[in-house]
Amino acid sequence: MNSTSSYLSPGIRHILLAGVFFTLMQAIIKEMTDFHLFQIIFFRSVITAVVATIYLKRRRIPLLGKRRKLLATRAIFGICAMTLFFATIQLIPLGAAVSLKYLSPVFTAVLAVWLLNEKVRTVQWGLFGLAFLGVVLLKGFDVRIAPFALGLGIVGAVFAGLVYVTIRKIGTSEHPLVIINYFMFSATVLSGLAMIPFWKTPSQTEFGTLLLMGVLGYIAQYFMTKAHQIELASRIAPFRYLEVVYSLLLGYLFFKEAYTALSLLGVVLIVGSMMLNVFLKKERRHQM
Repeated sequence: MNSTSSYLSPGIRHILLAGVFFTLMQAIIKEMTDFHLFQIIFFRSVITAVVATIYLKRRRIPLLGKRRKLLATRAIFGICAMTLFFATIQLIPLGAAVSLKYLSPVFTAVLAVWLLNEKVRTVQWGLFGLAFLGVVLLKGFDVRIAPFALGLGIVGAVFAGLVYVTIRKIGTSEHPLVIINYFMFSATVLSGLAMIPFWKTPSQTEFGTLLLMGVLGYIAQYFMTKAHQIELASRIAPFRYLEVVYSLLLGYLFFKEAYTALSLLGVVLIVGSMMLNVFLKKERRHQM
């Protein structure tokens, strides 16, 4: 009992909970197809933006931060990534969409080589190749995954990679909630304007569901941020990939999403290669 609780440190427990809440939020997004994507993004963003703004004001932390161009750039990349990911969720099975989201470390590494002069080991390139083989197998002959939707998921992962590279560039010069607030506030304003022509007045139940989605997103964001504050990123990173398992189970139980053996092998290759990449980076840090 003691060994288990010591292994599941508070940071790991927080990242596991973040995965659960993100999956529940994504399930609601998949269900809310009657609403335009911009309206969904607005409700996802507004609650986090309000709570983050109140927190920063109370702590007297400057809302605009110091590195404003980089913060704005991160926000734009984040909005693009979120929009494409939410669209992918609605177009293909939930587990497949979340698996594609976790291709982002591939693009983070490639972009970091180009933009930050970071080095990638040969074995990591091999793992990236395995991840893309996983994408091919995931698509396979599954008629539910159209090439267009697959493309949206991959481009969304590219933008997510740009997000992480930009955050690395920002470094520790900004409070984590300042970075999140720039993203969420920008998403609230832009989606709020964009949704006006497509606005659909929700019923009381639908309004409650949209608010619940926003609350779940905020709780997930809180647990993920807290996990990174109290635990080494290299230790909690592998546990983030359990979100794929959660989404596969939820998709099967609530959306009747079944997968072929080849598709599941594709998921295993994507998740497995990315987890191995995490361990390789961790091992490299220990050797330095």
